[in-house]
Amino acid sequence: NPDIELSLVLTDNELDLSMREADIAIRMTPPTQADLVQRRLMTMRSRVFAAPTYLQKHGIPRTVDDLDHHRLVVFGEDAKPPVPSLNWLLEAGTANGRRRKAFLKVNSTYGIFRAVQSGIGIGALPHYLNQETMNLVEVLPEVPGPDLDLYFVYAEELRQSNRISVFREFMLRKVEELNH
Repeated sequence: NPDIELSLVLTDNELDLSMREADIAIRMTPPTQADLVQRRLMTMRSRVFAAPTYLQKHGIPRTVDDLDHHRLVVFGEDAKPPVPSLNWLLEAGTANGRRRKAFLKVNSTYGIFRAVQSGIGIGALPHYLNQETMNLVEVLPEVPGPDLDLYFVYAEELRQSNRISVFREFMLRKVEELNH
């Protein structure tokens, strides 16, 4: 639609949509504000991936315990993860709340993806990221991470907005294409 102008704001901070800090948001948690409309877009499945170059150099983990001896790339905790379970790889299969040590912390999922792609280490990533490039290897497929629902969110006052509905339908079509 040539009449729609798009400006992306990539942040893990929750922008106030009712104060028009943005028209819409795509969030990993349902909104807590009562005056927001939400539509579930998709479920994001998290899996464990590594680059072939990393696996050639450091070996393939065969069990979840093997992760103790690998370089793990996770979401940087200095910037609060957008959802608490994002760094599940640090605790997967461990006892008594023990956490593995991260080799690298990055404050964006895309940054984790690029670090894993470059062979720096093993990371937990949404399955859809590898669908486009297909250059990562899924390791430990029997160790799935948490599934997270993604929501398309906007202010109630924009419910009748044509540009919001056009963009929402565009997003829903793209999600449908991604899942087929």
